[in-house]
Amino acid sequence: MSSADLVDQVQRRRGDGGSLANPWLAPGLLVPLAAVAVLALATWAPQWFTALDPEAVDPDLVLMPPDLTHWFGTDELGRDLFSRVVHGTSMSLAIGVGATLIATIGGILLGTAAALAPKLVSRVLVRLIDILLAFPEMLLALLVIAVLGRGPANTLLAVGLSSIASYARLVRSQVLQVRLSGYVEHAVTLGEHPWTIIIRHIIPNTVRPLLILATIGVGSSVLSASALSFLGLGVVPPAPEWGALLANGRNFLDIAPWTSLLPATVVAASVISITLLGRRLQNLLSKGEAH
Repeated sequence: MSSADLVDQVQRRRGDGGSLANPWLAPGLLVPLAAVAVLALATWAPQWFTALDPEAVDPDLVLMPPDLTHWFGTDELGRDLFSRVVHGTSMSLAIGVGATLIATIGGILLGTAAALAPKLVSRVLVRLIDILLAFPEMLLALLVIAVLGRGPANTLLAVGLSSIASYARLVRSQVLQVRLSGYVEHAVTLGEHPWTIIIRHIIPNTVRPLLILATIGVGSSVLSASALSFLGLGVVPPAPEWGALLANGRNFLDIAPWTSLLPATVVAASVISITLLGRRLQNLLSKGEAH
């Protein structure tokens, strides 16, 4: 076989843009998927990763550097940092998923109402969405925290409420497109009840692209919650939440940089993995719809 024939054979086995014939097995999807699977496993079974107690205090191990026993070193109370990061995965991901769920449901309700309500109500809701989008999400979250106070539940609620406007804008645009589709017009012609049309035809076809955005939004919510905790406005220590760990370790950066750098690496890698997974799924599904 000549080199030209070999190149042609390889190109035939590859898809668009030189990707593998089966894009679902591409490293760009499998690597972040594996990372997210590890996070999920750490959430449900942290004891599989470490047998050390995240709350165990040992004065003899204060600010010890990383070693074979304490992979991330210890903090100012002698607690194992790796164990605290692993056990903090469940709280951080729970806040991220819960906040995204609040933002998604609120976005569906607000966006659908803005698209299908009477003209006057629709204008008011659209202006409300525009006003909310004019403010940074972190600022809105800070306002909610200022009203409700600190804590895991309030952090979850603050991050979720601050993200509703972004989801509502997408939902409104999708609803306006779906409303003009043939199957919706056919349902209207058959005399189906408006609520039946909304529940059976409009919302299901609107939610599909929203699910991919929600996957990406989990990473953003985790990052926002960590930022609030880092500022001292989210989860309060000694809870082993990732942002609280970073806030606690910043006081010892000069003498024990591992107290913040290693947990920060885990936060960054987790957010990047979740975001890459969502964007990769978005690209694959958009290509599938195109074909």
